Amino acid sequence: MRTASVSIVVLILGFSLCGCREKGPAAPGSETQQTPAAEKEATMGNTLQWLGHATFRIAYRDDVIYIDPWKVDDSPKDATIVLVSHSHYDHYSPEDINSVSSRGAELIASADVIEKEGRGKVLTPGQTIEVGDIVITAIAAYNPAKKYHPKANKWLGFVIELGPERIYYAGDTDMTEEMKALEDIDIALLPIGGTYTMNADQAVEAVSKFKPKRAIPYHWGDIVGSEKDARRFAEKAECEVTIFRPGDVISL
Repeated sequence: MRTASVSIVVLILGFSLCGCREKGPAAPGSETQQTPAAEKEATMGNTLQWLGHATFRIAYRDDVIYIDPWKVDDSPKDATIVLVSHSHYDHYSPEDINSVSSRGAELIASADVIEKEGRGKVLTPGQTIEVGDIVITAIAAYNPAKKYHPKANKWLGFVIELGPERIYYAGDTDMTEEMKALEDIDIALLPIGGTYTMNADQAVEAVSKFKPKRAIPYHWGDIVGSEKDARRFAEKAECEVTIFRPGDVISL
């Protein structure tokens, strides 16, 4: 197992995920600083960025995808696609949807979000939608044994296919049968904060089942979960793990 903690940019090149350290999580304060040229190169290409908590930004060709935008610092107005997993306030924020969306942006979300917004496309677990050359499949996200995210609500995770790259965003969920059945996931974005979702050890068990090539932990650092949880996951997971700081970017 190899893990990494990155501060600004990790570039994935060649046959290996070379932004990772050889063994063990990086010690606090030891993250690699990138040059302005490297940062520019990452922002110009296809990239994945964590904006904190459960919010991600993906740039792919001419599209920009935001997942569960919340507490976005500025008003970029660059999203062509906004995905919202469910209507809890830390995932569904009308103000943030507005602040990231460009004119004509597609909103794709669970039924309760679309009802509140009064616009957009409903996606339910198992359904697939194509937006240009991007393919998005909804995966059920729920707590099998807790009350916070009932399966009956039909809340969502997403598998996002960007050419040959398959990114899984789990949503607010514990390990489920649907998650264990996933195949060929290149990057798994997994909640590890516990209480409302999987904790670090449960996320370790999850990746041992569906075997993504790389995992990135989220749902820590705000509301519930800490960097300690993220590092515990990185130490034990049987796959590559990258620990982001809010704002960190990797190239796809």
